[in-house]
Amino acid sequence: MIRRIEMKTRMTEVFGVKYPIMLAGMAYVSLPKLVAAVSEAGGLGTYNSVANTPEEMKDIIEEIRSLTDKPFSVNFTLLLPNARENAEVALEQKVPILNYALGKADWMIKAAHAYGGKVIATVATERHALKAQEDGADAIAITGYEAAAHGTEITTLVLAQILVNKIHIPIIAAGGFCDGRGLAVALAIGIDGISMGTRFVLTKECQVHDDVKQTILKATENDTIYSDKIDGLPGRWFKTKATMEMATGKLSMMKALSSTMKVKKELDVPMHKLLASGVKQMGNRGVADLARQALNVTGIKTAADTGNLDEGFFPVGQIIGNIRNELTCKELIDGMIAEAKEAIEAAHNKFLL
Repeated sequence: MIRRIEMKTRMTEVFGVKYPIMLAGMAYVSLPKLVAAVSEAGGLGTYNSVANTPEEMKDIIEEIRSLTDKPFSVNFTLLLPNARENAEVALEQKVPILNYALGKADWMIKAAHAYGGKVIATVATERHALKAQEDGADAIAITGYEAAAHGTEITTLVLAQILVNKIHIPIIAAGGFCDGRGLAVALAIGIDGISMGTRFVLTKECQVHDDVKQTILKATENDTIYSDKIDGLPGRWFKTKATMEMATGKLSMMKALSSTMKVKKELDVPMHKLLASGVKQMGNRGVADLARQALNVTGIKTAADTGNLDEGFFPVGQIIGNIRNELTCKELIDGMIAEAKEAIEAAHNKFLL
């Protein structure tokens, strides 16, 4: 039996969670059941709102609240359609913690602080971290090269060590974490907590198709690909037939058009709004990257729902090579905390005092 262990970092204190472990907001993966399970286990569950309409958000927030009374977060990718509208619903519902990426959110921070809410900014560069702090964010989540989905070519631990002396708000690191030893490393260099996505896919509460889970269990760190051609932004994905074709520049405009129409229908947005979002996101990179974004969104849903990794896309981190079991969220988090304590004690014993 794992004995009760108490932890205190700036992350646990600011957000009122027991342990400094956050569930990354993953589209079609970080669903209410998983979000609540992470929060119930003492971490910070995060729901990803990218595939929802504003009309759906209130029900989703109520569902999460029906499953846990612990703090949770909702994530918004501000460059995508419906993001601001979804965030406004979350603010109206007084969601305790909001998490944003790829956009300016001083308006969100001000509105959340008005009712006592907190805001986490997800960033991948020093410049964006400093700007988020200036805007009043309560913490930053840094995404490194090792991580699933979007990150720059700066590794997590390098970026963390650059920021620990420049940022006075809590730092949560994402990319390269799956166990207690990794958590111990993060705490040792001054990080206040870690965020995990790929590791939480391999939990019993995660509703991703079992074929995807079994494939991840057998994979190595060499089974991921980092490219800016998968969805138009630099990021890391599982090596599938679809992602490899996209990475080489191949793009079926017929499939892209079909995917764009599916996204339009799912998000219930007019085409001009979808196109405007794509232009804002991709800048001068053109219509092709908007098409890649649409293909990616539908591809993630295909993989998560059906397990089809030939046609689907699935973001995973390089730490995929170190995950070899599926646990409940409570088993995972309790085990990580115990292992982190042991790792820190073992390191301490190496010093001659």
